[in-house]
Amino acid sequence: MSALIQINNLQKTYVTGDIETPVLHGIDLTIEKGDFVAIMGPSGSGKSTLMHILSFLDNLTEGEYLFEGTDVSTLASDKLASMRNEKIGFVFQAFNLLPRTSVYENVALPLLYSKKTRGEKEVNEAIASVDLMHRVSNTSNQLSGGEKQRVAIARAIVNNPEIIFADEPTGNLDSKTGTQIMEILQALNDKGHTIIMVTHEQDTADHAKRVVLLRDGLIEKDFPVTHRRFAKDGLIRK
Repeated sequence: MSALIQINNLQKTYVTGDIETPVLHGIDLTIEKGDFVAIMGPSGSGKSTLMHILSFLDNLTEGEYLFEGTDVSTLASDKLASMRNEKIGFVFQAFNLLPRTSVYENVALPLLYSKKTRGEKEVNEAIASVDLMHRVSNTSNQLSGGEKQRVAIARAIVNNPEIIFADEPTGNLDSKTGTQIMEILQALNDKGHTIIMVTHEQDTADHAKRVVLLRDGLIEKDFPVTHRRFAKDGLIRK
């Protein structure tokens, strides 16, 4: 059985006019279904670029990217867009909710572009899973930061995606609210969702199962989290 994600010698160079800016210099990485990976590294290390390529938001320059055994570089842009909507959910630091639009409408948005047969039942289940049914009719500007991030998570999971990409999901939140968000992500991982998260916060990364540390466009370290932090009970376990 093939890995969910397999990348070999992945390279990315941005070209602006006559200027070439290499960002990723040869990444080899395997991610299995059900993994929870935290991508870390200093500013400019390439972690956001790597996430964008893995989530079909950007294209690699050289190398190979296999998703569920399919070479992504061979797919047309419309097929990539379809896979992005069906297979992937996104959670962003800035929430990216539609302003003055209800919680329900924000969560339901991905269904407008989905081929899956999903509707009101699935939207309400996603909202309930992040404990926001009491806010279902509220608009996004009426929510706290933590509530906005929970709406973003509900929107990310409404299509039941294979992978949830979380880009600094606790970056705009206080520590207590951030822990609540990590509890939700861990619960989703326990249900089988693969989580790939970019973070610069070690406490946040400790909730993952594995850390991939980037430096200067290369993987410096790739290691399991041996003392994992569990948000639900506040414990750190070996």
